[in-house]
Amino acid sequence: MTLQEIVAELNLMCLTNPCDFSAIEVKSGYASDLLSCVMAGARHHGVWITLQSHSNVVAVAALLELSAVIITEGARPSQDAIDKANEERVNLFLTDKSTFWVVGKLWEMGVRDS
Repeated sequence: MTLQEIVAELNLMCLTNPCDFSAIEVKSGYASDLLSCVMAGARHHGVWITLQSHSNVVAVAALLELSAVIITEGARPSQDAIDKANEERVNLFLTDKSTFWVVGKLWEMGVRDS
């Protein structure tokens, strides 16, 4: 599944510089607000769903080479965090929906944890 399909289906707002999302494959999903759990459990080229919006989210996403981070419940990162995401080429998206809703929709779309 491509990131573009997810962005369109979930009506996500892109917070970072847009790129060709149709060329980015999403291979799995992971939901957590604890950075240590994400570092241990999220898989490369996956999408991470969280309500955390600080700059450490960007660092973890870059380290794991994630396809995207979806920030839920309308939590807005600072401009510094967005700038860091652009530098690290981390795709940040925003939705006002809950983490539970986003994970449910991704599951319906066929995104799994492995």
